[in-house]
Formats: sequence, structure tokens, C-alpha cells
Amino acid sequence: MDACLRERPNPELQRQEVVALEKETARAIKLGDATFFRRVYSDDFSGVLSRGQMVDKAGLIAAVQAHDISYDSFTASDVKVLLYRDLAVATSTWSMRGLLKGQRVNSQMRVMHVYMYTAGGYRVVTAQTTLLPPYLQQPL
Repeated sequence: MDACLRERPNPELQRQEVVALEKETARAIKLGDATFFRRVYSDDFSGVLSRGQMVDKAGLIAAVQAHDISYDSFTASDVKVLLYRDLAVATSTWSMRGLLKGQRVNSQMRVMHVYMYTAGGYRVVTAQTTLLPPYLQQPL
């Protein structure tokens, strides 16, 4: 059966799944959990970090595991999800508080993730992160 014609799960359940993944992403960043990104991000992932750096999956995992920063908190809020056949587009606000190279930092970022629905569930295929003022140096 054509992938576009197969029966789709309930749209509200799909939204809830993507919202949960967005919140899990924030938690994985806080914990430096590379396993989450290996599982949920596609092997051909390509994204843009908050300072404009292009990264692939390995580059993103390296940024998440950066030892320059330790997070007191890292949360995803204001999550909105749009569904398009086998794609979901999620936007959210990431808020973080932590210690970067010995300095206390607080910042917020607007984030967009594009998910593709696969036989194994949703996978992030691309992302864009935009740092909100004031602009602070950070690994993501």
C-alpha cells in the first residue's frame, strides 16, 4: 500500500507524541543524553544551531555533550505542532539556565523541528534554532 494512503493514527495522538518528543529533547539536552538523539534523530539529519552553524547528527550530539556548560534547567514550552501527511513541524521555546565556562547564564531560543513519520515512529530530519536576545555564547 502507498505510504501516503495508509491509515493514519488519530491527529491529536500524533500531536501529543510530537509534543512529548519536544519535551524529551529538552530533557536529553539537559542531561547530555546522546542515546536519545541517536534514537530519535534521522541518520541524515541536518540542522542549524543558534549561531548559524550547520550540523549533522554527529555534530549535534557533540554540541549536546559539550563540557563547557552544565544546565540547572532546560525546558521546552509553547510547543505548537502542525501535521502534514508524513511530516510534523514543531515550534517551541527553549529556556535554559546554567553554568557556561564558570559564568551563570540564562537564555531562550526559538526552535523548529521537522519530523518524518516512519515505521519506527517520528524522526527529526531537520531543525533550526534561533537565539533570542540577549545573545550569549553557548554550545547549541
